[in-house]
Amino acid sequence: MNRMSEISSTLAAWLKLLGQASAGVRAPSFANAAAPEQQEILIGALAALAAEALACDRSLTIVTADDGLLPDISNALDLHLRPLCLVLPGADHARPIALRATLSLLKSRLSRTAADSQGPVWTAQRERLRHADALWRMSLAWVARNLRDEAPPAGIFALFPVRIAPWQAIQHTAMPTDWVVLMQDGRLPAQLCSPWPGARHTLLLSWAGGKTQGIVLTDETAQLSAQIELLGQELAELELELATAQGELAAFGARYQMLVAARIVRLDRLLAELAAARLECTPQDAAKVQAAQEARARADQSQREYEAGRCRPEGEQTQSFAPDIELKKRFRQLAQKIHPDRAANEAERAWRTQLMSEANRAYRAGDAVALERIFALWRAGPGAAAGVAVPKPPSFARRQGLIAQRDAIRQRIAAIGAELDRLYGSKLYELFAAARLAERQGRDLLSEMAQRLDRQIAQAESELAALIKG
Repeated sequence: MNRMSEISSTLAAWLKLLGQASAGVRAPSFANAAAPEQQEILIGALAALAAEALACDRSLTIVTADDGLLPDISNALDLHLRPLCLVLPGADHARPIALRATLSLLKSRLSRTAADSQGPVWTAQRERLRHADALWRMSLAWVARNLRDEAPPAGIFALFPVRIAPWQAIQHTAMPTDWVVLMQDGRLPAQLCSPWPGARHTLLLSWAGGKTQGIVLTDETAQLSAQIELLGQELAELELELATAQGELAAFGARYQMLVAARIVRLDRLLAELAAARLECTPQDAAKVQAAQEARARADQSQREYEAGRCRPEGEQTQSFAPDIELKKRFRQLAQKIHPDRAANEAERAWRTQLMSEANRAYRAGDAVALERIFALWRAGPGAAAGVAVPKPPSFARRQGLIAQRDAIRQRIAAIGAELDRLYGSKLYELFAAARLAERQGRDLLSEMAQRLDRQIAQAESELAALIKG
């Protein structure tokens, strides 16, 4: 059932309560409202409130009782706005992993400067980071070091306009906040059910009759499962970001090869022939000997680079890579489910690795049908073909497996961050960024380069013909 109208009306009611303070009144406002009984409406309205806060340039803090609702809230957030929303688990050992992941995602989105990081919301974020430049740089250095026991820089949460976390993870941060939403379901301490320190407007959502909303985490294994689910979503966001950046660069690289690199090879070959022809006229001229050697070396180097660039995956296209929002959502959802770092054993890891590789290829090809086929394979399970039912491991083994998954996710998040840094530091990406900027100005940078090379090629051909004729 489509709940959009109910979500919209819930959001409107919340916004009215959050804005109820009279103009000029400095005292923080506090309002109480009944939470929606249906979890789908609650989660949708919270995600919509996050989008509204960003659109209005308001800071928002959503305080939950524990980690139970965090995966659903995270998954409901707008895909384009997700890097601006910090979703933190309550556990000390899981919190830095989520924080590093979101910082890496934000850094990547800012570096890509694509359509999904444009507009007033992102302009405001860039201005926010400009004012907090020292903190932003310290935070990125903290991510790069990836030391398990190193605490993040003080005040790091302020880099994000939207923060969503259990009360124990955020109650001592003392951040000025425009809006705070407290979710009281019987587990949020009573002393917190009051105006939030540093907040302009606080909204307390409570459940009628003390009814508990969402998942209640009753034991350590359940808590670990919720943390892994959230961290798995953080990892899927980064996998999507990496796949998108790689797809964009691969498509640009293919077009660069066709329009520019092939012409560079031809020009360098002509310049080498021209230098050799000039040397033939005065073979004892040391300067011309050196010039001919250098020209030949450049021609050989450009030929090698061109050949290396031609070694592309089968089916690589020269059109711009621009996956639609639905394809992105489906890939992210699939990556959450099948990621190899969520495997319980090596056999399952191998199966998941194969599925993940196929999912990446399908996403790069824009093949939504192939992604659905991979989803079907996932649902069938690794033992489906042989009709083998895999028994659930005992609780202790499952707990140990979840801890191993958490550690593997942490390592993969760090690896993706390093790979994104390498990609954005490449010369090809620098050219891609320049081409993207030129495109916004109505120019085609690669076509301009190709035309300039054509003129240089024509001039070199003319000079060579004149030397040979003379």
